[in-house]
Amino acid sequence: MATTPTHEQAQLHLQVYDLRRETRLRQARDWFQQNYNVETMEEAMKLAAPGTEYGVYTGMVIGYWEQACALLNYGLLHEDLFFETSGEFFAVWEQLKPVVPQFREQFKDPNMLSNLEQAATKFEAWSNKRAPGHIDTMRQYMQQERTKAKAAAK
Repeated sequence: MATTPTHEQAQLHLQVYDLRRETRLRQARDWFQQNYNVETMEEAMKLAAPGTEYGVYTGMVIGYWEQACALLNYGLLHEDLFFETSGEFFAVWEQLKPVVPQFREQFKDPNMLSNLEQAATKFEAWSNKRAPGHIDTMRQYMQQERTKAKAAAK
């Protein structure tokens, strides 16, 4: 049986959630979800190069979720509570996953986005116990949406 979140964990959870509501971060998250369908470093740089508006959006989304997942991985956030209410980070990881190895190599940082990756790995195991098939269904949906977006872009 899972433990109950502490008052401090619940407070921090609400603070992390409140940051998601910030106007510019909300815009960045919306843009990222709808547009970040890259498979190579070249595509990533073309879509969201550093210094561009979309590069800033991408950095905001990645930075937010990497920090939130670091708090989770260090035990400052309650894992079940986070997973029950914050599935967006997993979708972000799925969108980034094709290019993360290239990012790590390009920037000589094997730990780049490791908090997000670690949290996503734990979430997948957690979800597979609670709702078998959910992750596979979500991945299929995301792939369908990527395919539609690429077809529309042509």
